Parts: sequence; C-alpha cells; structure tokens
Amino acid sequence: MTGQVTTETMVRVEDVHRSYGTGAAAVHALRGVSFEVPRGELVALKGRSGSGKTTLLNIVGGLDTPDRGRVALDGRDLAELDENGLLALRRDHIGFVFQSFGLIPILTAAENVGVPLRLRRADPREREERVDLLLSLVGLADHAAQRPGELSGGQQQRVAVARALANNPSLLIADEPTGQLDAETGHAVMELLRAVVRSERVTALVATHDATLLDLADRVLELSDGVIVEH
Repeated sequence: MTGQVTTETMVRVEDVHRSYGTGAAAVHALRGVSFEVPRGELVALKGRSGSGKTTLLNIVGGLDTPDRGRVALDGRDLAELDENGLLALRRDHIGFVFQSFGLIPILTAAENVGVPLRLRRADPREREERVDLLLSLVGLADHAAQRPGELSGGQQQRVAVARALANNPSLLIADEPTGQLDAETGHAVMELLRAVVRSERVTALVATHDATLLDLADRVLELSDGVIVEH
C-alpha cells in the first residue's frame, strides 16, 4: 500500500480543516486540527455537542475527507488511498464503536461479533475461536446465544466492542460509546476499553462528553468550535 512507513505514531493529524455548506451559511466543523497519538495509547476526545468530535473521528477513520490537511494512520497517508483502499483500511485495520451499538437484532451476540470475520471470509474454525475469545474478553461468554434485545444496554455495548476487535484492528475509534448508558455502566465500558487497549495492544481514540470518564484515558484532547484547545 502506498505511503506506508515504519512509525511509532499510530495517528497523525496535520492542519485538518472541514466545512459543510458554502458562503455565510457554511459550518466550519474543524479549523486546523493537529495532533499525534502514539501506538498503544488511549486518547479521550472531549468537547460539547457541535465541537467537531464526530467529524474528526469520521475523518481519522476514513469515513470523510478533509477540505485540506493530512491524516496518516500507521504511516499510511489516507489521501493516497482510493475508495477500495479506504474500504480495506477500515475493514482490516480500524474497529468502530458507536453510541447506538449498531448490532443486528436478529443475530446472536456471537453472530454479531463474527460478522467482520465473515466479511473477510475467515476460516469457520478461526472465526469461532476468535468470537469465543472476544466474548470472554468482554465478560459475555455466557451470553453468546442471546440476541441484542435480550441484553442490557451495557451488555450490548460490550458486544459492540468485541465486534470492533474481531479483525485485530490496530486502531479503535469510539464515538460517545457510553452516551446511552447510565453512569455506572458507562464507567465499566470505559474501563473495558482501557483494558482492551492494554491486552490487545490496540490504539484507541474515544470521544466522550462525560468528564468522569476522562481520568481513564492516557491523554485528553479538548475540541472547541473545531479547534484543539487543550493537550
């Protein structure tokens, strides 16, 4: 893949700008954002609603493109990748966790976790072993056969975390993963993410507005009106 170099920096964002609309009605979501995330670090991204957190995560995850600036993941310059290259990057190297869980209702917990492995056409035995391992990692080995509707919100988010890890991603992106959970459950999910970073050797970028969760991160970045105001 073009643009790949050996680096200990997992995420590099350089002077990224992103606006929506034109003229006086334009919304400037990001205004020259720059930062780096070392490999194996859990970074929390805080800021009020509308501060640009989701836009930034979408750009880092290859779901959106900046108007100008540069984003590199593990030495790969995203601007050098075509749509197929970005698809492969997201499939093989990035795990996504969203506020809404995003589980498929008719599938069991184990089947939901196994979806990324099926898309990659992993060997069935390998898939089963990986799913079992991940459900154990998130504390849901006894709930493998249950469907999302039979699980609590916290359990559903744990399944979502396990699914995000299915393909051994090097980067985990989580957008308000505790937003629909009560404080105690949200804290438990954030602790799980921190444990996953350590055990799976993954880098994580987690957006949250919950100040009580920030002490679980290795570092906190604050966004305000599309600008990083605190490192």
